Amino acid sequence: MYALFRPLLFGLDPEDAHHLTLQSVRMAGSLPPARWFLRAIFAAPEKPVEVFGLHFQNPVGLAAGYDKDGVAVRGLATLGFGHLEIGTVTPRAQPGNPRPRVFRLVEDQAVINRMGFPGQGAEFAAVNLQIALKGRQAQGSSGARNLPIIGVNLGKNKDTLLEEAADDYVSLMRSFAPLADYLAINISSPNTVGLRRLQGRDMLENLLSAIAKERQTNAPLRNRHIPILVKLAPDLTDDELDDALDVILRSGMDGVIATNTTLERTGLHSRHQNETGGLSGDPLRVRSETVLGRVLKRLDGRIPVVSAGGIMCPEDAKRRLDMGRRWCRSIPGWSMPGRAGAKKSSGQF
Repeated sequence: MYALFRPLLFGLDPEDAHHLTLQSVRMAGSLPPARWFLRAIFAAPEKPVEVFGLHFQNPVGLAAGYDKDGVAVRGLATLGFGHLEIGTVTPRAQPGNPRPRVFRLVEDQAVINRMGFPGQGAEFAAVNLQIALKGRQAQGSSGARNLPIIGVNLGKNKDTLLEEAADDYVSLMRSFAPLADYLAINISSPNTVGLRRLQGRDMLENLLSAIAKERQTNAPLRNRHIPILVKLAPDLTDDELDDALDVILRSGMDGVIATNTTLERTGLHSRHQNETGGLSGDPLRVRSETVLGRVLKRLDGRIPVVSAGGIMCPEDAKRRLDMGRRWCRSIPGWSMPGRAGAKKSSGQF
């Protein structure tokens, strides 16, 4: 199906193609016959994983960034993924960075984006998620099987001072902890000025202590422990990575996502190679796997790790699972681009 539509999509501006596919999936998700048809095509073998106290139907997930506002959850739920991560969501609506801000590097099988967390804000995304979750709540366990694990990726607004970033993340926790199965703290996007400074030891300690306090204070009201993962950049030095992981462990966070996009440009050939923004795709693969190995070794199985970045085919995903088995028994999940797909990847494990 991808091969059929690829020429059309590649004839469009990359961001326009993104919106076209997202709206198509959203529309399909609103029509029961379309949902049935997509489930039949993309049904993935069950390879269940239990982690964070959650049941994942398979270890292949969709990364944050595709559905920023949660508009297409019901459609995406038909595509065989074991989890969906919406966002990055910010407290208030914001336009993101000026266009053009997405660039295809066809020769390099890569994309550079400098989106800057565009979206309609927390209230809009929360309403969309509430609507999507109605089926799960109404149908009980049967409905749960028709909707995978849902995570929400959280980020600060561009105009929020770094010293006040914790206020944004705490506000987002209050909005989405009652709705999401888990939350992801995005402090590693290269496209919001200064955001990556939050990965430094002092700032990260302040941020995660505020997040941990908010979770502890409100957990009795929700009657459950909401898992919180922290997403890290692939461009940290070894010392910076060790500092970040130490803070994550000591603050009681539940997992790490490794990694976000990179600022590295070595070995690229495309005319777009010098565009600013985060690089994803095949050139990120080796760097992301290297950081993943360091994270797994450093954590030594104390908390789970989700691998993302540069996963281009089922073989890439399986290799990362094997890395997890070597270092910490298993990787509970990872985020996959559409090329590989949940069905193919799950079928090979």
